[in-house]
Amino acid sequence: MKKAKYALLDFEIDKLTNSIENVASGDSFDTEISLLTVSDQKLLRKGVWLFDWRKEVKDTAKAVYKLTISGNQNIQGIISIEDRNDHIFMHLIESAKFNKGKTKVYVGVPGNLVAFACKLSKDKGYDGIVSFFAKTKLIEHYKESLGAKVLYANQMLIDEVNAEKLITKYFKK
Repeated sequence: MKKAKYALLDFEIDKLTNSIENVASGDSFDTEISLLTVSDQKLLRKGVWLFDWRKEVKDTAKAVYKLTISGNQNIQGIISIEDRNDHIFMHLIESAKFNKGKTKVYVGVPGNLVAFACKLSKDKGYDGIVSFFAKTKLIEHYKESLGAKVLYANQMLIDEVNAEKLITKYFKK
């Protein structure tokens, strides 16, 4: 029997914001999250993304979503998730290259994407529960920033209480 391989997530929550914020100005921008489609491939420029998002889109077990600023087609971040029929599993999450490091343009992108996964889980009746595998060095970071809990080894879970906190922060009605 072949053992499933999962990516170990290594995104950093730079700041939990109400949306995404421009680092230089502090201005906050409304965002939209929608399915990443094959037609979006022209926006997946080499050098901007580490992961092969085209491969993720082709995997029918996964749904891949892009985060954009309302009214702007530039992709700020991408998340690949799977509906496990009782929770949402995050396979990959990535900020655009220009949203990483000391010269990043926007903060709040990873938090926005994780909050979306929690919201989708809640909308599907799974109480907002999300799981993922984390790189060992980031386990404490996810505990502190997301309220994630260790299930075993490096598999982590965002429970309904912490999911609700993220949903409330990013998705106001």
